[in-house]
Amino acid sequence: MGGADISVKAIRELLASRGFSFSKSLGQNFLVDADIPEKLARLSGVDQSCGVLEIGPGLGALTSALSRRAGQVLAVEIDKRLIPILRDLFTESVNVEIMQGDIMRQDIAKLVSDKMPDMRYHVCANLPYSITTPVLTVLISSGVFETITVMTQKEVARRICAQPGSSEYGAFTVFVNYHSSEAETLFDVNPECFLPRPEVFSSVITIRTRPERLLDAEDELFFFRVTRAAFGHRRKTLTNALRAAFGDILGKTDIEGSIRECGLDAHIRGEMLDLEEFVRLSTLIRRIYGK
Repeated sequence: MGGADISVKAIRELLASRGFSFSKSLGQNFLVDADIPEKLARLSGVDQSCGVLEIGPGLGALTSALSRRAGQVLAVEIDKRLIPILRDLFTESVNVEIMQGDIMRQDIAKLVSDKMPDMRYHVCANLPYSITTPVLTVLISSGVFETITVMTQKEVARRICAQPGSSEYGAFTVFVNYHSSEAETLFDVNPECFLPRPEVFSSVITIRTRPERLLDAEDELFFFRVTRAAFGHRRKTLTNALRAAFGDILGKTDIEGSIRECGLDAHIRGEMLDLEEFVRLSTLIRRIYGK
């Protein structure tokens, strides 16, 4: 926080002086352990060549750590009540811009290029748990960030980094894998590190995005139709799950033939396939589907 104390006592005094109360609907949990934002910023790998987008800066603990490493920090905060506090805290930080807004309503590619031109773009944030999946979806889909390093609910982190065959592995895991060369958990964070204290543990993950897409635009859309269908009925075999989605066009023989052509058993379930197998399967099915 621009070198300020982020202890529980200091935060309570600051908020009380501004008449601020926490918003449950916004999922506000402010870091009170100074080591966590420093570790998060360090492991994000950003340097002076990087422009960093931070979402939900809260009271700026991570913003401060990032400002000492990155060339530019754009901190987007939805809560209007926090804007004057943040601007007071970072009034002397020339490489920090505080912006009020809802990140879900932004053209993210345009935003970062306008605010931080000619830089390498990264995301580093302590995301509100309730919006983790939609926020990560728009960040990844924007195609402009080299890495996305975020703190989120541990359960969500496990789902993002899951392996095929595990109970956590799902359509969103495949979505992340499609757009990234690697997704991994860096470290876990105890509830005691926040004010107010959340009821769940947190994890910091990093996603290293792919520089190029694996499929062209139309094939990509079809790929995600296939993966969503595969996980839409987890108790069904992959054949039956795909028949439920594409049965108006494709027969059982077509679907089973495509699965076998991938070297897979026709009775396999969707959660057993890795990214490469899904890409091959969707390509084969689209070839039949488009006839």
